[in-house]
Amino acid sequence: MRLLLAEDSERLRQTLATAFRRSGYALDETANGNDALWMAKEGTYDAIILDIMLPGLDGLAVLSDLRKSEIATPVLLLTARDSVPDRVLGLQAGADDYLPKPFALEELLARVQALCRRNYGKRSSTLVTGDLVIDTTARTARRGEVPLDLTAREYALLEYLALRAGEVVTRTEIEAHIYDELVSPLSNVVDSAICTLRGKLAVSPDSPPLIHTRRGQGYLLGTP
Repeated sequence: MRLLLAEDSERLRQTLATAFRRSGYALDETANGNDALWMAKEGTYDAIILDIMLPGLDGLAVLSDLRKSEIATPVLLLTARDSVPDRVLGLQAGADDYLPKPFALEELLARVQALCRRNYGKRSSTLVTGDLVIDTTARTARRGEVPLDLTAREYALLEYLALRAGEVVTRTEIEAHIYDELVSPLSNVVDSAICTLRGKLAVSPDSPPLIHTRRGQGYLLGTP
């Protein structure tokens, strides 16, 4: 999942960025509202974490512009303002969630996970495809009764495919949602990651493949 984080406090932004990346998210970050608006319009994000008190455009102005532009990316507002009128104002502007400061990091991660799931029409924290079970809260996966030993990036790739189970997902979409760094068009990073993931999903010689290649199109997660 790719996130956009707009927070002007450098210390808090670095703390959150580290936590998100360790959890397997791809992340773009900025400290300025004008930059946040441009990035949100030009990029592809699964959720946006937006501080209200930003230099340049404030968070509410950024949010209002996005909604007027019919950009429906889920937005979680961060703010030191915790009054009922402030929360109402943020939700009326189009926010999907609202978290007052100070907050527990675990709660922020849980709320962002929920926003990402809802962005793909999934409300349950458990994703099931055949005998593959993914717990998006614990960020773990198992096939049958066998737990899968996945890196944070491998888990993120598997979760993204599971959120779109039954759909063909292109390499470009995987690159945009999973990888922080720009990936060369000639790179085989996605193919290599898929190959590694297939190997980890093959928990026994009888395990039917779950990731299928659609030549010239991309990959599909589903039962045979």
